[in-house]
Amino acid sequence: MENPRVLIVDNEPEIVQLVKLHLHNAGIHTSEAASGRDAISILEHYTVDLIVLDLMMEDVNGWEVLHYMQSRQLDTPVIILSARHLEDDKIETLGLGADDYVTKPFSPGELTARIKALLRRYKPAMYGNKISCGSLIYDRAAQQIEKPTSTISLSPIEAMMLELFMRQPGRIFTKQELFKYVWKLDQFDANSVNVYINFLRKKIERDPANPRYIETIRGVGYRFVEGTHESED
Repeated sequence: MENPRVLIVDNEPEIVQLVKLHLHNAGIHTSEAASGRDAISILEHYTVDLIVLDLMMEDVNGWEVLHYMQSRQLDTPVIILSARHLEDDKIETLGLGADDYVTKPFSPGELTARIKALLRRYKPAMYGNKISCGSLIYDRAAQQIEKPTSTISLSPIEAMMLELFMRQPGRIFTKQELFKYVWKLDQFDANSVNVYINFLRKKIERDPANPRYIETIRGVGYRFVEGTHESED
């Protein structure tokens, strides 16, 4: 099994070496870039499994790297590691496709744990085919939900939607985003999204009328909530 590779993008050598040391101890390979320009050059020629990205850098900053990835439709998971604590910065970077935001000073152990959690969601083949969020377990290979006393099969559309949600718990998806990611069509059909959300809720929720996993964000879309739920039969 090939070890994952993480690209560390930061203009502070001490930060890079600290993150690199902890990731190597966790069995994760790394590449390093001291600027956004270097990071883009690496992404143009090589594939990485995750990016740890600083925002404030000269010679192409972190926001520009996110814009580049968005323009190339690169879905590599990104964790922002920045000294900027403003809520607006967090909202903006998450809107540009970042998956998590860690502020400096930071705990290297916690950052490593977050990296491993994201890798498990985005690269399940490296960690097996099962994805878990709270008490919900999804077997990608079998395309099934695992419950204590039974398994529930999913249709291909349901499976794609659930995996998208479980890879990014807490992220709010608009209906347009869900349709584009799952159906991969330009012409938006809100009814299809609504129908399959209902199908999925009937399979994963104890009470579909009061969902605890798939929340409706009124006027926006849906969010998958990760947490501890009581066991479902």
